[in-house]
Parts: sequence; C-alpha cells; structure tokens
Amino acid sequence: MTIQTLETLPRNPISSAGCELPPPFKPQSFTDPAKAVEAIRALYDRNTGFLRDRFEAIGRGETDTGRVRAFYPLLEFETDSYSHVDSRLAYGHVVAPGRYTGTITRPDLFGDYLKTQISLIMRNHEVPVTVSESETPIPLHFAFQEGAYVEQADAGNLVRPLRDTFDVPDLNTTNDDIVNGDFEPVPGSTLPLAPFTAQRVDYSLHRLAHYTATSPSHFQNFVLFTNYQFYIDEFCQLAREAVANGDGKYTAFVEPGNLITEAGASTPSSGMVPPRLPQMPAYHLMKDDRAGITMVNIGVGPSNAKTITDHIAVLRPHAWLMLGHCAGLRNSQNLGDYVLAHAYVREDNVLNEDLPLSVPVPPLAEVQVALEQAVEEVTGYTGYELKKIMRTGTVATIDNRNWELRDQRGPVRRLSQSRAIALDMESATIAANGFRFRVPYGTLLCVSDKPLHGELKLPGMATDFYKRQVSQHLIIGMKAMEKLAQMPPERLHSRKLRSFNETAFQ
Repeated sequence: MTIQTLETLPRNPISSAGCELPPPFKPQSFTDPAKAVEAIRALYDRNTGFLRDRFEAIGRGETDTGRVRAFYPLLEFETDSYSHVDSRLAYGHVVAPGRYTGTITRPDLFGDYLKTQISLIMRNHEVPVTVSESETPIPLHFAFQEGAYVEQADAGNLVRPLRDTFDVPDLNTTNDDIVNGDFEPVPGSTLPLAPFTAQRVDYSLHRLAHYTATSPSHFQNFVLFTNYQFYIDEFCQLAREAVANGDGKYTAFVEPGNLITEAGASTPSSGMVPPRLPQMPAYHLMKDDRAGITMVNIGVGPSNAKTITDHIAVLRPHAWLMLGHCAGLRNSQNLGDYVLAHAYVREDNVLNEDLPLSVPVPPLAEVQVALEQAVEEVTGYTGYELKKIMRTGTVATIDNRNWELRDQRGPVRRLSQSRAIALDMESATIAANGFRFRVPYGTLLCVSDKPLHGELKLPGMATDFYKRQVSQHLIIGMKAMEKLAQMPPERLHSRKLRSFNETAFQ
C-alpha cells in the first residue's frame, strides 16, 4: 500500500515560496451545483491562462524572474455522519465521515459530469461543496489547448531550462493508486473524492488525442472496440448514412483529424485529413448528450487494449464493448457463430500488477441482456433457437498470436479445464480494465477460425467470411449500445464494480 497525504502537499518538490503566482483565490462554498462548476471553470481558466500568458511573455523577451506556478482547482466537501443513503446507488455518496477532496481539470469537458456528481453529493449528504485552489501545480504542457506543442513554441528567450521556470508533468505522482485501491491516506488527512487526480486525467486526455487523432471532447459515453479495420469501414458507412439522413438522431460524425460531418451533410465541414492514420484511430457518431457511439480500432494484442482503455477511462464512459473475431474452440461451432463472454481466462499478462489474477471479472447482467436481445432482434433467432448461432461461455485471452506453433498439450488442457469456448487477444484485457476502472463492459465475438479442428484463417475463407458477417455483427453491437443508452446511468453502473471504500464520484 502507498501511504501518502492526498492533495494537501505540493506535488512538485520545489517550494512555492518566491514563485510568481496568480492572485490568491478565496475559497467559496456552494449549495448550487451549477454555480460550483462555474467557479471551477473560472478558476481553471484564470490559472491556465496565467501560465500561457507568462510563457508567451518570456518567449517575447520579457524578463524571466524565476519560477512561474499556478494550481489546479480543488473541490471538497465534509461530512460527519455514517448515515446510510439509498442502498441501490453505486456512487454519489461516501461510507464514512471525513473531508473529501479532489483536483479538477478541464471543466469545459467535464462540466455536465461535475454537475451530476456534485448534485448527488448534495442530495445524499445534505452538505455544501467548497471550491478553492489546490496545492497541485498545473504542468505548463497541460495548460495549453489540444494540439499545442510547448517544446516547439518560441522559447528562445528562456534563460533557463523550461522545467526550471514552469512545472512539467510529473510521472512520479501521475498514477492509478486511487482507482487500484493502493492509496492509503495518513490518518486525519483528506480522502479522495474522485477515482483520478487532475494531472492523471490531463495525461490521458493528451494521450487520447495522440493515439486516436481525435479530440477527447468528441468521445461518446458508449464505446465499441474492434481489432479489424473491416468493422471501422462498415461503421463509417453506417455513420455517414445516419448523419446524412438528418433526422436528428445523431448530430455529427467525427473521423481522425477531427473531420466533422454535420447532420444533414455528406462531407466534412471542418478538420484536416491526417497524413497517416494514428496507432488506434477513433470514430465518433455523436449526440448532443454524449449518448452516441465511439468506435476505436485497437489493432491486435492486449498491450493496445490496455493502453487505450487506461486513457478512455478518465472520460467516465457508461459502457464499453469488444466486437472482434476469435478462434472457436468447440467442434460444434461454425464459422460466423457468435460468442457472448460470461467469464474470462486472463493470460494476457498486461494487468497482473494492477488487477491480480485471483480477482474474478464477473458478467454484468444489464450488458449481457442487451447483447443477447440485440442478437435476437438482428438475426431473428429467439429462445432455444438462438443456440444455433450463439454460445455463452468463457473466453480465453492470450498474448501470443502464434500459440498454435507451440506444444499444444499444455494450452489445450488449460482451455479445456476452464471450459473455454473461444480464444482471442483483447477481450479479457478490456473486460478486466472495465472492472478495474468501474466502467460497465461486455464482449461479443464472432468465430473466424477453428484452429483445433483444422479450420485455419486462410485468405479465401476470410474474404467470404468478412463479407457475410461484419455488417451483421456491427449492427448487433450498435443496437446493444442503443439499448444501454436508454438505461438510467445509476442502473447501468453496477454495484458489482464498487470496492469497500469507494470515491463519491463515479
């Protein structure tokens, strides 16, 4: 366990004494969530603007007088009661008395989220919240808007290294201690309000823009992951048709390079085609309330699956699903059959330090039902007949794509003992990170080969298979997401995902 004091000591080892700072901000107490968010936004805009202005001034040749520093906003509330709230709630409350604090970033992006979380705290504990300045410095890099490159800016007049004048990202304090359950506060100190600190959120927001070539502001609350470009091509076609229809269901479609096609249009009105696709391109079929669908091509392997979900998690989506291909492990399966995962064998080896293998990753009823209903509606099979094309069972995820080339006695025995019905390289990682980050998760795979039974994935077979199944599989995934979007968030965010001492914020 990491013993530390949360948000009470400067995260930068250099004292703030003698630093050039914006004027002091007097703490303000609120009983209106909207006004509290307005105060957070004003403080954040002022402090990030101060850092940008000072950097630009020094770059123009004004005197570099020493360290320049500004701080993240701090949101806090205090309760002295053990009183129970509605036991059906998975978030929006705390279980013990104490002072709960959290640094806040990007209120422009998280405004609605903050209002919802603050409203729940006020309703459940009947207390005000306080907005003040934290003692966590804002790194200069995170004070700039998306797409700005601090290192390439005009800093020729800096007489000292950049990090001697401004705070820079500190990876020693940008971690997942809170969400992993490794954070243990010093007795009498403050307790965490949210699963991520501001600097951890900022880090992921910048990583998202890099990996997906789209702004984090475009991400929707319902995210589909796939490991094949075929699915992306089909998604793009369906998304363009949906926005061109102009029926108001979707407001825009966003592609890498922030190419935005508005509702009623057939071509992008803004953005720029990137010179090359990013590592994990993202596509967003948008709604005004973020209830649309984002789809990301994560490529092959558990490392990519962990990387992208590590970063999307800070956006606090309502659900994410894996739609991909798998190896069918039963002779009774046919190419094109569906696999609805209800358990996972985790041999991906990328989350072992964050989530021990002894921790089960349970199925979530709301997601399982939505996926099964979507399969029934799209395929026309119902009840017992559905078993002709879909099996529910254990999915094994491994980190060796060419596992077939090794001695198969060990792997096959483990797969049989676990009752696995399918094998892939991403699903367990995505589900495990959903469990870890309290993001509802699910998996619906499509059998593309049966290596244990001599049906390998060959070019001719693959081409025919993709033509037949990709469109139907994607439509099922999108329909399942639409069903989940109709559920109240407090129902979808299951109590199964909450640990003993959870943060108030979802």
